[in-house]
Amino acid sequence: PPSSPAFPVIIRILSYNNENIFIHVKRMPCKLVNTSGKTISLFLPFVSISTQKPPHPGFQTNEYADAQLQEIVKKLRERANVYKEKLNDPVISSPEASPPVSKPEEDHYCDMLCCKFKKPPLKKYMEYMKLPDTIDSYTDRRYVAWLMLVTIAYNWNCWFIPLRYVFPYQTPSNTIYWFAIDMICDITYLCDLLFFQPRVRFVKGGDIIVSIGNRVETAKFYHSTLKFRLDVLSVFPFDILYFFFGFNPALRANRMLKHNTFFEFNDRLEAIMEKAYIYRVIRTTGYLLFILHINACLYYWASDYEGIGSTRWVYDGEGNMYLRCYYWAVRSLITIGGLPEPQTLFEIIFQLLNYFMGVFVFSSLIGQMRDVIGAATAGQNYFRSCVDNTVSYMNTYSIPKLVQNRVRTWYEYTWDSQGMLDESELLEQMPTKMQLAVAIDVNFAIVNKVDLFKGCDTQMIYDMLLRLKSIVYLPGDFVCKKGEIGREMYIIKQGEVQVLGGPDGTKVLVTLRAGAVFGEISLLAAGGGNRRTANVVAHGFANLFILDKKTLNEILVHYPDSEKLLMKKAKVLLKQKGKPPPGPPVQQPRGLASLFGQKQETPKLFKAMLGGKGRDGLVKLLQLKKQQETRVKPQKKRVESTERAWTRDNKSKEKKQANKKTSKKVRINGFYKGLKGI
Repeated sequence: PPSSPAFPVIIRILSYNNENIFIHVKRMPCKLVNTSGKTISLFLPFVSISTQKPPHPGFQTNEYADAQLQEIVKKLRERANVYKEKLNDPVISSPEASPPVSKPEEDHYCDMLCCKFKKPPLKKYMEYMKLPDTIDSYTDRRYVAWLMLVTIAYNWNCWFIPLRYVFPYQTPSNTIYWFAIDMICDITYLCDLLFFQPRVRFVKGGDIIVSIGNRVETAKFYHSTLKFRLDVLSVFPFDILYFFFGFNPALRANRMLKHNTFFEFNDRLEAIMEKAYIYRVIRTTGYLLFILHINACLYYWASDYEGIGSTRWVYDGEGNMYLRCYYWAVRSLITIGGLPEPQTLFEIIFQLLNYFMGVFVFSSLIGQMRDVIGAATAGQNYFRSCVDNTVSYMNTYSIPKLVQNRVRTWYEYTWDSQGMLDESELLEQMPTKMQLAVAIDVNFAIVNKVDLFKGCDTQMIYDMLLRLKSIVYLPGDFVCKKGEIGREMYIIKQGEVQVLGGPDGTKVLVTLRAGAVFGEISLLAAGGGNRRTANVVAHGFANLFILDKKTLNEILVHYPDSEKLLMKKAKVLLKQKGKPPPGPPVQQPRGLASLFGQKQETPKLFKAMLGGKGRDGLVKLLQLKKQQETRVKPQKKRVESTERAWTRDNKSKEKKQANKKTSKKVRINGFYKGLKGI
């Protein structure tokens, strides 16, 4: 045809060996003869493929077709290379083939005494203990374990450096043991300085800086902090001076500068403990014991300075020196009294300073202990105050004892099961996203099992989780009663409820357990159908989620698809609600009876008209008809008489009107005649 491209067309492509391949397309004229002998002329395409360009002078290249074929060949080549690599590489398995069966892991057991324990292989231990590129100090438990080791080394230095300096416990015979433990503590400090602290992530401008591979950013940040300077000072090798001054523990006093790690360990440990107040009490007690330990060391140093046994106030050198000095420190620092009076000016000044420090430190520690215990029991105190206020209110208004006992039972069960009276008060302090995360972990598994919400938008369910209210019902409490107007739906979180029915309303129709839903018909009914259809009673202690109608409508405004789905399910539930209860199956007639349909029952209205059955009913019907006829005859006579009187009156009226018209015409004619005469 005239619109067809010019022929012949030559398209060049590249083969897999990067050789030129030419596709020569031309049209060949031919003639076809049909059965009637008519000849048809047409052109058929003729395609030839060769590696040499055809020597045709009038060819024309189709650029679009050339580009398309080039793209197809490129994709085919890439695909062929991928399969070629899979065939050549035995490690890569074919996607069609089944994966190779892995070797079963060998069980490693450890025999101890008469028992046999299973333990993981050493390889897993090594993988777990491998040091990561960066450390999240808030969530990494391995980092907390390492901080515990550094804290133990720090406490060793804080407790034993003053002890070894003051008391004569370090002797030439045991110096090697003290030195070995000191070296272990120094190695722990050095590893923390070189390997752990430079890997700790930090927050800059709200972003968590994570340096993967090179750790340049985290190390640079650590080197710019005051903590790094104190850590360097704490590992500075003043121990070299041992060669000049001997093994003097005072040269290791700089080891006590690593206090930041100690406080960091306390914060991280409290964050992961379930009952952190226990550790706070232990830590506060440790502070008190350490201060008494330092005071005991100072007392022995003062006694040694004055001379052991020189006066009644100093240590007399009898018994265990550390325990005697510690006993004196306890009585002096806590101001118990009963100690010998100081004799010299030095003793008086020392005792005064000791009393002042004791009053200040001891009162501070006692106050801190009170705060720790008060914070630990704050929830319990709030619960007790609520119970006491409620009981006082009920006694004021003379509430019956039965109701008071049920109120106390509700308080006790709610506190024992939840540890708080209202969960929402705890979550209100968190951001909405964190509230949602907590609600998903706690309640999503329960709500997701509800058939009513299956197929709905997941985000809608998330929004609904934040609106659910948890309520505890006692055994025998009515959750809802038949005939009440329903404004909420219930989801069973824990416990069981029973649906009651029957003539007297005490028959148990069904028992609903955790994950079941009831009241959804009243919640989803648009017009009518919002009354409760049965009584629901808590069988035992039942914890239910409540979702009211107003809240659900506020949520569904943003999710129209889920709203349509819920409306469809509501219609199905309403239809199922209106169906009669299933009864025994209807037996179909057999034999000749199956040819004829069942006789339809007589309508109730017709039975009422008959007034009975059989002849009696027909006789009654005839009697009623006669009575009606006798009543109708006089009525007809009265009507006929009234009609006759009415016709007579009408005729007389018509005659009078006609007479008036004729007299009027006569008067008018006379008047015209008089005018003519004039």
